[in-house]
Amino acid sequence: MTKQARTLNERELQKLLEFVSKTKSAKRNRAIILLTHLAGLRIGECAALLLGNVLTSDGAVRTEFTLSPEQTKGNSSRTVLLNKRMQAELAAYVQTIRVRNVKQPLFATQRNEGFTASSLAQVVNGIYKKAGFDQCSSH
Repeated sequence: MTKQARTLNERELQKLLEFVSKTKSAKRNRAIILLTHLAGLRIGECAALLLGNVLTSDGAVRTEFTLSPEQTKGNSSRTVLLNKRMQAELAAYVQTIRVRNVKQPLFATQRNEGFTASSLAQVVNGIYKKAGFDQCSSH
């Protein structure tokens, strides 16, 4: 029987975000962590996000967006709601992106390529471990 990963409470999330603020890609990492916590995205869904998923044509962060079947675990589309906090976090992160093409991955590697679900899970799980949350993992 597999053991379910532990969920962070608000105090632990703040501790994790303090650690994330000291990482190399702090704003990107913060946005990813918060998408898993505040919007309930799986790490593979975060990896599959495109800039056009979260931004309107005029560059504003959407209040909700729909993931296509190819972007989800169950191969069925679903709508993701973004609360005001998550919208502000994404707006701050998007300001760090130089080129803005709606077809580009929202989160890019150092080589400006999109993450795979596996590579992003390694990044996020590494953050959890280095921050002292050994029993936690990405959603």
